[in-house]
Amino acid sequence: MIRVVLVGAAGRMGRAVEAAAAGAADLAISARVDLRANLPAGVGVGTGGAGGEAGWSDSVRSVTAKGDVIVDFSAPGGAREAAEAAVERGAALVTGSTGLAADDERVLREAAKRVAVLRATNFSLGVAALRVALRAALAAVPGSWDVEIVERHHRLKKDSPSGTALTLADDVRAARSLPATALKHGREGVVGARPAGELGMHAVRGGTWVGDHQVLLAGEGEWLELRHVAQDRAAFAHGALAAVRFVATAAPGWYTLEDVLRGPGPRSV
Repeated sequence: MIRVVLVGAAGRMGRAVEAAAAGAADLAISARVDLRANLPAGVGVGTGGAGGEAGWSDSVRSVTAKGDVIVDFSAPGGAREAAEAAVERGAALVTGSTGLAADDERVLREAAKRVAVLRATNFSLGVAALRVALRAALAAVPGSWDVEIVERHHRLKKDSPSGTALTLADDVRAARSLPATALKHGREGVVGARPAGELGMHAVRGGTWVGDHQVLLAGEGEWLELRHVAQDRAAFAHGALAAVRFVATAAPGWYTLEDVLRGPGPRSV
């Protein structure tokens, strides 16, 4: 049985992970962590909660002894604390918090020298496959083709563009050897003709869209669209549990969801 400490347990993804874990025979939520202000009504720190016997805490360090893998869907500060706690405990870490700054990413990379760390901006296995397909498509079409990324999310999403859209942009820039300045966020006014080497990014917010990512590759008289649509957060939750199973037996190192697709083997670089 893999014991999981769930950080950000009161959030949307935290609740989705717990629901998915309830149907899993090989793992269980052993502790839940979130800010006191986010705890469910009637639940206090150190108490059990609805849906299971695992207690709640507002500090991951106070409950790391209960887990083999720490799963983090919180915020930049929570991700850093989870990484530091994972190193102290010797536990593996799966983290999907978005909005991380360079210093936050550096803390995660340092932790990966000591424990297995799997980082993803989107835990859908379909999105992992989309990234593989995107790299193949970029290698197949002429380098002169234009690339635009469009993402849609619900009205309550705080960061924009999404972490997944930025990851897709990084994949395009790496494949095309484009600088960070190539990324263009939206367009307004008389901006002139689209320059060669520009990478367009467009974020749409509204309603209850769970997640919709399109990558458009446009040539002369033809275009190609790669698209992934998430209909339910359960898709992300099941991907996160697949990541938990992977890191539970993985050697220290930095991993991505594509490593989960490939199965056991050499670690990511």
